[in-house]
Amino acid sequence: MVKTFPDMSFEEAARARGFGLIAGVDEVGRGPLAGPVTAAAVILDPARVPEGLADSKQLTEKRRNALYDEIFAVATVSIAHASVEEIDRINILRASHLAMERAVAGLALAPDHLLIDGNMIPRGLAVSAEAIVKGDARSLSIAAASIVAKVCRDRLMVDLAQQHPGYGWEKNAGYPSPAHKKALRNLGVTPHHRRSFKPVHNILYQE
Repeated sequence: MVKTFPDMSFEEAARARGFGLIAGVDEVGRGPLAGPVTAAAVILDPARVPEGLADSKQLTEKRRNALYDEIFAVATVSIAHASVEEIDRINILRASHLAMERAVAGLALAPDHLLIDGNMIPRGLAVSAEAIVKGDARSLSIAAASIVAKVCRDRLMVDLAQQHPGYGWEKNAGYPSPAHKKALRNLGVTPHHRRSFKPVHNILYQE
């Protein structure tokens, strides 16, 4: 499999169509059993793009952390979340879209066009947008958003792990690792667990 690296071709195509400020948008945390879903929106300055931006999943934690700081130094960035309560109430897909909508709304500069990771455009967006499948590996703006969202959420889960030790969130970020599922059975469900997710739901209602 050929490894592709993100570039600015989607951003340049949007500029050629007359759009000025282009934001990349991505979310992280659809799969975990615990914690919020987190989204980031990033407007890169084409003249000051940090070196080595890539899909956050392809980078080491150390490299992600370094790029996170670099992105904040040169770009317009917004981060937003949808809570566990919202995930349980409206479902994870809608909640991840809600987090994206909030991230876009939080940008200090209003973007003219959005590049959204995935195959769906959140319905609450009032700005021109296109969905890009595997966008974090294809667009530098989306790659930047994926790094920001992941680093932010991972740090949040480390903080929550200190309040609720034993689930391994500092390592698994709330994803359903064997250790996390075992702790769920032994220690029970915390307020940060998603009750609508099957492994959590089954433990709550196993009687």
